[in-house]
Amino acid sequence: MTRAAPRPRMHLGPTITTDRLALRPPREADFEALCAFARSEERTRFLGGPSDANAQWRLLLADIGHWALRGYGFFSIERMGSGEFVGRAGVIFHHHNDEPELAWHLFEGFEGHGYASEAAAAARDWYYAQTGNGPLMSWINVGNVASQAVARRLGATFERAHTTGGGHEGQIWRHAKAIG
Repeated sequence: MTRAAPRPRMHLGPTITTDRLALRPPREADFEALCAFARSEERTRFLGGPSDANAQWRLLLADIGHWALRGYGFFSIERMGSGEFVGRAGVIFHHHNDEPELAWHLFEGFEGHGYASEAAAAARDWYYAQTGNGPLMSWINVGNVASQAVARRLGATFERAHTTGGGHEGQIWRHAKAIG
């Protein structure tokens, strides 16, 4: 089977920069890093266990499709200068949610540098500026103390406990809508 020649890329969304990071729309080159994350301990503990390359391919396509459908989604986070792909952050609104969610995750080895807070704040502020919608929520696994700390740094407050339809226990954290 021969692969088709690559087609010109559809513009999915902007690239946002902070002091240390570039947030850009997802692209096919992210696939290998997503596969590595899918096998990580972090994925296993908080996101329902490891997943295979086929599941990650579908996730990447879903990320791209989310941008095409909704005009926003997960940004891929790169460190300025090195271009290292360190994780994802953005606003997602899946069919099973009642409202959009501000979400983030970092790949192994990039935790503890403030990247999640920096990227999530940039994605949140961009979303508010573009859509005028808000405030956002974040669904955080009940045992994910690091993400709860990120939510606090972002100014979010614990709203309530929430169990997903799949039985995952978590918490809803509420982010204030930006003023101005």
